[in-house]
Amino acid sequence: MDIIQAVILGVVEGLTEFLPISSTGHLIVASDLLKIVETDAHKAYLVIIQLAAVLAVIANYRDKFTLRKLDLWKKVLLAFLPMSVVGLVFYKLVKAMFSVHVVAVMFIVGGIIFLIVERFYKEKPGLVRDVEQISYRQAAWIGLGQILALVPGTSRAGATIIGALLVGLNRKASAEFSFLLALPIMMAASGLDLLKHYKDFSNEQLFLLAVGFAVSFVVAYFVIKIFVKFLETFTFVSFGIYRIIFGIALLFFYH
Repeated sequence: MDIIQAVILGVVEGLTEFLPISSTGHLIVASDLLKIVETDAHKAYLVIIQLAAVLAVIANYRDKFTLRKLDLWKKVLLAFLPMSVVGLVFYKLVKAMFSVHVVAVMFIVGGIIFLIVERFYKEKPGLVRDVEQISYRQAAWIGLGQILALVPGTSRAGATIIGALLVGLNRKASAEFSFLLALPIMMAASGLDLLKHYKDFSNEQLFLLAVGFAVSFVVAYFVIKIFVKFLETFTFVSFGIYRIIFGIALLFFYH
């Protein structure tokens, strides 16, 4: 991998991590199109640059990181538990599912689900509009929904947002809870890969990792801001359509 490829992957990660379109799926496809050799170091690179997105969340939601917000973080951790347990138990199985075909199919399935949910979803009084007002029960259900994101191409953001919409959050609160829930997930996944594969990185690869990390942070920082603003006016329908088109394109080009 060279510096141009590192920058491109950083941009792809930053653009897609918090949108319901699967960052992992896009990174797999981008790596394939860039003809990057799939080594242990590269696989670890794709996971570790996701940690930059964590920093982007912290930068955007600094007010949430105080002791006065402890109740909110208890709910975030509750939602984190189901995926962490299932992910650890089925770690090898999840890794074995990574393929362009699986990603393509799950893109289409996820897109259809978004269109169905948006067809019946209405922004009405009584919905949770502030992420801090979410209940423990709602957090638990969202956490169970997040388990589906273990299938490549499903999208962690997509699974948590759909779950949040179904249990009574509005679009903006659904997206913001998804942002916060990304922190323990990404820290755990990135930390594990860094510990397991740090010896696989040469000095040059560490430099490329730093470049991709920085690019991913900057792009993700602004994507979060734009996405929240977008949801004040628009729905998730466009993301559902995009997922279906992208998934069909993948099946066509990689059949």
